[in-house]
Amino acid sequence: MKKALLLIILFLNIQLTTAQYTEIINSKRPGFSESPYSIGTNVYQFETGLFYRSSNNTEINGIPKSFGGDLFFRYGKFSEKLEFNAKIAYQKDQFLEFNNNSTVQKTNISGISHLTIGAKYLFYQQKYTDKTKEIRSWKRKMAFDKKRLIPSVGVYAGVNTNFLSSDFKDDGISYKAALLLQNDFSDRLVVLTNIIADKITSDFNYYSYIISMTYAISNKWSYFIENQGLFNKRNAPKYNFGSGAAYLYSDDIQLDASIRTNFFDNYSFVYASVGVAWRIDKHEEKIKENSTLSKKLKTRKRNNIKRKKRKRGNIFNRIFKKRH
Repeated sequence: MKKALLLIILFLNIQLTTAQYTEIINSKRPGFSESPYSIGTNVYQFETGLFYRSSNNTEINGIPKSFGGDLFFRYGKFSEKLEFNAKIAYQKDQFLEFNNNSTVQKTNISGISHLTIGAKYLFYQQKYTDKTKEIRSWKRKMAFDKKRLIPSVGVYAGVNTNFLSSDFKDDGISYKAALLLQNDFSDRLVVLTNIIADKITSDFNYYSYIISMTYAISNKWSYFIENQGLFNKRNAPKYNFGSGAAYLYSDDIQLDASIRTNFFDNYSFVYASVGVAWRIDKHEEKIKENSTLSKKLKTRKRNNIKRKKRKRGNIFNRIFKKRH
């Protein structure tokens, strides 16, 4: 009984020390929002996809259409709460420009349009009451845990590099910062809230928010709905709404698709994407060396080894005495 209890405590201790790591892949796709949680130490994760974007915004000289691909690379190191990441995008834009005589002129540009390097850190992780252990009261077991109203909190800081193709360069290096919030309202329903300041110190700086709701339909399927708002001094606020689904192909591979459009504007906007996320999992669960539990386990292991050696020695002595 004591051994069983000791193993249970050990398992719970491991779960607490590796709270960031999950047995199945945790991807940022297919939405734009980001969770405050990292992927865990020694995990390499790749999230990539193809996208198509079309708009007839009159603020732009022409009717732009874009097609391209992006890659979001994530790596956990040093701490379960810390993650390093990088995002790169390659796209081809086509502009349809109308002259005074109503003739159409096509202009094409292509190249690396985005390259950002950054890191995020989980400052606060909300812990919830385990209702499965409540056996005395059905009402308490089914009651909503008010702790779920308090989100887990993380921060992000990154650099928008200028290692871009000449057609996509603006005014040099800029910076990005974000506050990342996550509410787990149930085991299936998660709400993410991001507050972002992007291209800081540049002439193209803007602020935005993203609110996403993700619901797990089953162990394999989940869907999301998302609202994004963008604000800057030059133009009126812009809002878009997106939705999509993700399919868990295996513990380390996820497939996804999404589409979004805008509202409250006098122009149309459509964005569609399909992608895949996969990871190389080299995560190792570590037990704190200075924990009392670890010391007890080591002492017990040493005592067991000593007892086995003494037992083998006694058997050998009996056999040796009989032979003589």
